Parts: sequence; C-alpha cells; structure tokens
Amino acid sequence: MTIDLINFTPVQSFTGGVFIGIAALILMLANGRIMGASRIISGLISNDTKNGWIWRLLFILGTMAGPLILLLIINKEIDYVPVSKDLVFYLAALLVGFGSALGSGCTSGHGICGLALFSRRSFASVMIFVSTGILTVLVIKTMGGL
Repeated sequence: MTIDLINFTPVQSFTGGVFIGIAALILMLANGRIMGASRIISGLISNDTKNGWIWRLLFILGTMAGPLILLLIINKEIDYVPVSKDLVFYLAALLVGFGSALGSGCTSGHGICGLALFSRRSFASVMIFVSTGILTVLVIKTMGGL
C-alpha cells in the first residue's frame, strides 16, 4: 500500500480540526447547542421560529464563506472536482439525509461533539460510520474503482 503524498496534509488537517473544535466549543458556550450540521439545517428549514433560525443561518453562511475567505487571504486557486449529476449521486445524498435523521445526528454531531461528551450512542454511531466507510472503499476497490 502506498501513501499519496500529494494529498497527505497532516498539518492542514490538524489545523482544520482545531478550528472545528473551537467552533464547536464557542457554539456550546454561547448557545448551549451541539454543533451537528444535520440538526442545524433541519432547525433552519423547519417553521419553528423559537429554535433560533438566525444563528443557524449565520452558521451555514459562515460554513460556506469560511473557505472562500481563506482562499482570498492566501491568494490561491482551488482545484475542484465537478459534482456528479448521476441519479446514484442524488440517491446517496437522500440516504445520507435519511441516515442522519434515523441516527439522531450526523457525523459532525456524533463524531466531534458526541465523542467529546463521552456519549455511548455517539461512539456506536461513529463506529458504524467508520466501518461502513471502510467497507465501501474495500468494495469499490475490489470492483476496480478508486
């Protein structure tokens, strides 16, 4: 097995993780809320105005604007991969949304915040996420992809 050194970015990955952790801590201290993207988005699209849609909207906008602001600061172009428009892509997105609702949260909620709170449910969820990801890569590699 070889390591792809072009995409091996431990310093950038660690730094990004630290910033995500800081953002989760700030949200918890300021709002008493867990930083789970699926819960934030579902609260934003629901009609319940008591759930604080303003901070949710600002969180989503900041999540989208943050990388763009960073690119402006470091003055670098980004390489991007076009998103597939196949039906399988949309079906997969639908299944991810369904899984987030069924699992009482998404990978960010369980993996970042749930594990930090020593939640057994989050630990089980993360083990399922990771196992499924590993299995998916193995199946795709066996079929000749990747």
